[in-house]
Amino acid sequence: LEYAHFLHKKEVREEIAYWITLENGKTMADAMGDVWRGLEVVEAATRVGNDMMGDSLQNLSSGLDTISYRVPLGVCAGIAPFNFPAMIPLWMAPLALATGNTYVLKPSEKTPSASMLLASYLNDLGLPPGVLNVINGSHDTVDGLLTHPDIKAISFVGSNKAGEYIHDVGSKNGKRVQANLGAKNHATIIMNDADRASTIKAIAGAAFGAAGQRCMALSVVILVGELSESEGWVNEVVEEAKKLKVGNGFQEGVDVGPLISKEAADRAESIIQSSIDEGATCRLDGRGAVVDGFEDGNFLGPTVIDLNCVNPNEPITNPAYTEEIFAPVLTVLTVPTLDDAIKITNSNPYGNGCAIFTSSGAAARKYQFEIEAGQVGINVPIPVPLPFFSFTGNKASIRGDVNFYGKSGVNFFTQLKTVTSNWQYQEGADLGGVTMPVVGTK
Repeated sequence: LEYAHFLHKKEVREEIAYWITLENGKTMADAMGDVWRGLEVVEAATRVGNDMMGDSLQNLSSGLDTISYRVPLGVCAGIAPFNFPAMIPLWMAPLALATGNTYVLKPSEKTPSASMLLASYLNDLGLPPGVLNVINGSHDTVDGLLTHPDIKAISFVGSNKAGEYIHDVGSKNGKRVQANLGAKNHATIIMNDADRASTIKAIAGAAFGAAGQRCMALSVVILVGELSESEGWVNEVVEEAKKLKVGNGFQEGVDVGPLISKEAADRAESIIQSSIDEGATCRLDGRGAVVDGFEDGNFLGPTVIDLNCVNPNEPITNPAYTEEIFAPVLTVLTVPTLDDAIKITNSNPYGNGCAIFTSSGAAARKYQFEIEAGQVGINVPIPVPLPFFSFTGNKASIRGDVNFYGKSGVNFFTQLKTVTSNWQYQEGADLGGVTMPVVGTK
C-alpha cells in the first residue's frame, strides 16, 4: 500500500516515464500511461487477501474437518518485454510479492531502467534485501532462470518465438509458466450503423499509438458492407492518420515515436513492400519518414494497407495480414456480412483481443458470443481489462493456462494446500484401518 502511494507521486511517475521515453522512444504521454496502468495492478495487489481465501467444511464425518488455503510457491521470476517497461514488470512482481513469494525480474536489455527504478523504490521503502531482485542480460540469463532448480514459476510477455521456447524449456524443467505471446487483433466495423467519427478516431489511436508496438494494437480492420461504401471509410482513416505527428517522444505534440530498433523498422518496411508486391494497395505509406534533428531515427509513419474485398472462404495470405508487424501499420479489408467478419477473425491463429464498432445491440451480442478471441471490445478499441479482472488472451497468443493478474494471477503465484483433521471427544476413537475410508460409514 505504501508502494502504491509512493508511485502516485507525479515526480516519481515522471522520472520513470523519462527513462521509458529515452530507451523505448514512446511519447512522454504514452510513457506516463504505461506507468499508470502498472500502478493500477499495484493497487489491486493490496487487496490480494480476498483472492487468497480458501474453503472449509466442518463435520464431514463426526469430528472430521477439511480446510484448504493458498500458499506461495517460493521463488518466481519474470521476463519482461521492451514495449511496456513499467506496466509489464508491475503486472508481475507486486502480485508475486503480495502472495508471499520472492521475485527475480529480468527486464528487456533494450529498456532496463524502469525496472531498476521500480525495484530501487521498493527497496528504499523497506522491502527486505533479496525479496525483489533485478538481473540484466539476454539469452544466457533467460536460460539460467529457466533451468535454475529454486525457481518455481516463470512469467513472460513477448514474441511467439521467445515465448514458445520459454514455455517449452521452463515446463520441461518443472516450472509453472505463463507466457503472453503475439497477436493480430481485428476490429469489425458495421459501416451502416457505427458512430463514424468516433470510430475513425478510435481506430487511428489503437492502430498507430505507441508506434503500433503493443500486443493489443488493432492491426486489422474488417469493414462490413458494400465495397463501394468502404472507400469512404478507408479515406477517412487515412486522413485521420495523416494528422498524427511522427517524432521524438520528448517533443510536445508528437503522437508516434520511433520503432525500437533499425532492425524492427527494416522488417516492417520489408513487409509493407511484400504486401504491395502481392497485390495490396498502399493507401498511406509511412516509409521514409524523416524527423528533423533525428535523421537516423527508426521512424515509420502511419501506414494503411488495403486488401480490398476478400473471400471469407479462402485463406488470406498477404503478409500484411499474416505477419505480426509490430509497427504503425493497419491492414484493411471488406466483407459483405458480419458472419464473414466473424469467420475471418476466428480463422486467425491469434486470440489476444478484438473489437466491434456498432450501434446494434443484436450485432454486438452476436459478435460477443461467436467470436473466439479472449478479450472483446464493444465500441472499445483496446479492451485490456482493469486488474481486478484478468488479462485473458487465448489461442496462439498464450502458452500456459493461467492468465496474468486478477484472480488468475493470484492462482498462478500460489498453490492450494488442503488439511483434513480428525478431532474426537473421547480417547480410543476409530482413526481408520486397512480398508479405504468412506465418509458417512462406520
